Amino acid sequence: MPPERRRRMKLDRKTGAKPKRKPGTRPGWKAGAGPGRPPQKPAPSSQRKPPAVQGHEDSGDSEVENEAKGNFPPQKKPVWVDEDDEDEEMVDMMNNRFRKDMMKNASESKLSKDNLKKRLKEEFQHAMGGVPAWAETTKRTTSSDDESEEDEDDLLQRTGNFISTSTSLPRGILKMKNCQPANAERPTVARISSVQFHPGAQIVMVAGLDNAVSLFQVDGKTNPKIQSIYLERFPIFKACFSANGEEVLATSTHSKVLYVYDMLAGKLIPVHQVRGLKEKIVRSFEVSSDGSFLLINGIAGYLHLLAMKTKELIGSMKINGRVAASTFSSDSKKVYASSGDGEVYVWDVNSRKCLNRFVDEGSLYGLSIATSRNGQYVACGSNCGVVNIYNQDSCLQETNPKPIKAIMNLVTGVTSLTFNPTTEILAIASEKMKEAVRLVHLPSCTVFSNFPVVKKKNISHVHTMDFSPRSGYFALGNEKGKALMYRLHHYSDF
Repeated sequence: MPPERRRRMKLDRKTGAKPKRKPGTRPGWKAGAGPGRPPQKPAPSSQRKPPAVQGHEDSGDSEVENEAKGNFPPQKKPVWVDEDDEDEEMVDMMNNRFRKDMMKNASESKLSKDNLKKRLKEEFQHAMGGVPAWAETTKRTTSSDDESEEDEDDLLQRTGNFISTSTSLPRGILKMKNCQPANAERPTVARISSVQFHPGAQIVMVAGLDNAVSLFQVDGKTNPKIQSIYLERFPIFKACFSANGEEVLATSTHSKVLYVYDMLAGKLIPVHQVRGLKEKIVRSFEVSSDGSFLLINGIAGYLHLLAMKTKELIGSMKINGRVAASTFSSDSKKVYASSGDGEVYVWDVNSRKCLNRFVDEGSLYGLSIATSRNGQYVACGSNCGVVNIYNQDSCLQETNPKPIKAIMNLVTGVTSLTFNPTTEILAIASEKMKEAVRLVHLPSCTVFSNFPVVKKKNISHVHTMDFSPRSGYFALGNEKGKALMYRLHHYSDF
């Protein structure tokens, strides 16, 4: 059939109109009959095909499609088959430094491509803590085809920008700028021991060995001072906001007194003695995120759990060796403690029973520990400068968990660890070496290459770090008395 005639037939079938006859042709003549051929009579009515009815399942469009499909030639079989294509190719695992780490035993010196693909998939899921949402292969199903068609129609009827930038933090380069130091309006030469942002207001607290706790308004330009509280003969070892931000707690380097400053009443309350607490010096402590508990690290391996509201002792827990560092889980139901023997203990807060105990891989003795706010990661810092990042579930279930990644960018003991609120950055630092601070991107576990700027050498020895509630600012305190502050441009809010 000529192409022009075929197009006309398609249009006529869609509209339902009869095809136009060319002038000079008579009815009853079959198309394509030439001169000299006898005319063919039309078929009887009993043999005629019924006309296509619009709205029926077998519409004209489907007839055209079927006709077009029928025009394609049948697929041909291959002339010959290479038998080598069917052989399973083996991949060498031993002589490749990337694949060698994926071997589980010596018998896996060679793996097939299918098995290597499965192994890579397992390693990726282990590093990501599961299958991420974007890697899910299951598609969303609708109750009927009509609903999916309505969704498509609704999408096509709207206008707008359907392609937008990702909200997740990219790795490699962290866009940031230096701000005025947080304590610029109250300069000091004493070491800064604590820097923390207020959980609900645009305020930062700076405390140090000069016996003072100062509050500053954060604007990134001048950071005006709000208030300073001076504690006589009380060099501050640590200061911290309560979970609701209504109190400031402070301990000293050589005292058992715990100071509580009520910010609403403007009253300073000293807690000279906690009943049942037999500690000569109270230094390191942690506040639970739900505001219910206060954890004090004691001597001889003791951890003391206090009620935050009354400051009364609830109970104590004991580990082998000394307590190097401790922290609460994000839900405040568990306590993670790092010991001087390189072990990590996990305790249940309500029952005060040990849930698990494992050795921090490669650690001689621990110095710091931190948990992420989304409950996914546990970071352990050791004396050799290595930071092991674990999956929190494996720390609870396995007796010998393997870290997702070992960060080896520091060469001296890791004394400070802090996750940002969105769990996209892990700040690590060592107070034993100048400029020894790094920012680690999560979940890739790679270090941002543009921080710190080594040429400037203005960071010095870092003793404390913190992120603002929405990660807009990052602050750190050094031994020169400066609370350096940086604006992270990826985050729009404070």
